[in-house]
Amino acid sequence: MAHSAGRPNDGGVQGEGNGPDAAAPPGAASAGRLRQGSRRPHQPKRRRLATRGALAAGLLCVGAVGYSVGEALTYPGDDSTEARLAGWAREHKLGAVVDKLENLQYELDPPHVGGSLPSEALARMKATAPAVPVRHHEVPLRASMPSLVTPALPGEGVWRVLSTAHGEPVVQGTYVRPDSDHTSYQAAIAWISGKKARFELHPGVREPGGSFSVPPNVPKGKRTGLLATWNGGFKVTDGGSRGGFYLDGETAGELRDGAAAEVFYKDGSIGIGKWGRDMRMTRDVVGVRQCLELMVDNGRVVPDIDVDSKWGATDQSRMFVPRSGVGVTAQGDVIMVVGQALTARTLAELMQQAGAVRAMPLDMNRAWPSFMSYDPTSDPANPKPTNILDFENPPERYYNQATRDFVAVYAK
Repeated sequence: MAHSAGRPNDGGVQGEGNGPDAAAPPGAASAGRLRQGSRRPHQPKRRRLATRGALAAGLLCVGAVGYSVGEALTYPGDDSTEARLAGWAREHKLGAVVDKLENLQYELDPPHVGGSLPSEALARMKATAPAVPVRHHEVPLRASMPSLVTPALPGEGVWRVLSTAHGEPVVQGTYVRPDSDHTSYQAAIAWISGKKARFELHPGVREPGGSFSVPPNVPKGKRTGLLATWNGGFKVTDGGSRGGFYLDGETAGELRDGAAAEVFYKDGSIGIGKWGRDMRMTRDVVGVRQCLELMVDNGRVVPDIDVDSKWGATDQSRMFVPRSGVGVTAQGDVIMVVGQALTARTLAELMQQAGAVRAMPLDMNRAWPSFMSYDPTSDPANPKPTNILDFENPPERYYNQATRDFVAVYAK
């Protein structure tokens, strides 16, 4: 019995005064050890589960982003990889990052000041002779534009035939240098007879997207009589255009009073002006494409043309970058401008000097501005497209599914 005090179930003085369990009530020490022992085997398991959960969530995020980016890189159309990635970033609220990168790229590689046009551009400027015979009975060739840079180069400001309808030069174009500093760059100006052409608005696959009855391209069987195409404006879906898009009863975004607008009518005519003042929704309206505000109004460049917040992010309105715009003359003819190195001001001034009484900006940067004319000589059902200036997209851009909306022009 002398050794009975050492038995575990005795509750006696074994180890008394030697640890934290010494003063505990009977059974407390063993219960505490059981509780500790019950936690230890499960903690690593819980950690493993948490780690696996976090890893799975991370992989899902990476997979979702990867799928999203992959979809952006493979959707139909001729957009460059750079344009697709920039578009994806803007769609995912990373527009400020894209703007900063574009600003940085501009600072590192600004447009060249001075110099001469490249030989290809000089040849294009000199080529004023019509490629096909024209009659000029009802549509005369326009008088030459005064050169913005002196002395003028051969062919500078001289109008030439781009597309004909019934032998008349319905679409004419010319080339100029945009200002006296950027003399190694070209701007192209197109003029389209409002009386001899009809105008159609087309949606893009992704901008504005949706399910419109009009196709996002000029499909086979619908190309006879095609004279010209040009690009849409800032994106509607992310609010960049500060306006809306309407086509055959369907609306994307919101049509805003005061916004600059291209308006398309049932009879094939087009109007350009301030929505709510110069035009509004009527039964005759079949399409509306809004973008920012008028740059030219009542024949004058608007007073706030140098206010950055009106024409793009940060200071991009003062950057000499590719831009496009469209306007209308007092006679109802259309003026369309694309340039390689334009600011908001120089774009507006070119449209005004070409005769526009009201004009608006469209899109900017190499991926989006475009103007194509079409030659039906070889195949009237599939007229050959030609870029008035070379940007990223091929001349066949609108024969394929277009990412963004555009305008198609046909002979009446």
